[in-house]
Amino acid sequence: MITIYTEEEISYIRASAKLVANTLNFIETQVKPGVSTLFLDKIAEDFIRSNNAIPAFLGYGGSRNPYPATLCISINEEVVHGIPGARYLKDGDIVGIDCGTILNGFYGDHAKTFFVGSVSESNKKLVEKTKESLDIGISMAIDGNHVNDIGAAIQSFIESNGYSVVRDLVGHGVGKKLHEDPPVPNYGKKGVGPVLREGMVLAIEPMINMGTWRVKVLRDGWTIVTADKKNSAHFEHTVLVRKDKAEILSQA
Repeated sequence: MITIYTEEEISYIRASAKLVANTLNFIETQVKPGVSTLFLDKIAEDFIRSNNAIPAFLGYGGSRNPYPATLCISINEEVVHGIPGARYLKDGDIVGIDCGTILNGFYGDHAKTFFVGSVSESNKKLVEKTKESLDIGISMAIDGNHVNDIGAAIQSFIESNGYSVVRDLVGHGVGKKLHEDPPVPNYGKKGVGPVLREGMVLAIEPMINMGTWRVKVLRDGWTIVTADKKNSAHFEHTVLVRKDKAEILSQA
């Protein structure tokens, strides 16, 4: 079931999403060669809890294989859901960091891909085009459009630039839960899917690969990597559907 949120509820989602944006802005100051992913995760958790919120990802997934960290930190060929640990960032890496919070019972969700030190021109272009594709997708999140209009716009732009769009993972609704209806693919045909209505809140998150769109899951049950080991980039915003122009909730 797709939820249409009231303005009061939206204010709570906006506050949670803004906290995620502030968290990633803080983490960005620490993204540099030689820093461990475990350190980034620890300071993110401390920052979120100091703002009277709860890390949304920590323990997510139930008792069988709960996610063990606050952040998803995905380096180079890792697409999403990389688990922080005894890994150190290296000069030239690109690192996608995804973060979620629960504040006053509502969720925010936001991700960026960062440069570590000096990166290659090919990595720089991949990240820049992925960020641009998110902006293009967001521009389609207006009342009266269809959900797949978002993905169609992202796919058209990305494939015209020589990259591929991950099919196995999609965006989603977000608000009272971390993952709500509707699924929001980053590919598809225009005019397909549920009609967007003002008050819907979506996590739009293109995951873009240098090579094939195909991915696989590592033995930890979480980390997703490109099938051909080529690099991937990821950006995400929590977005409110409005009449004429979508509102980005996950910005500081």
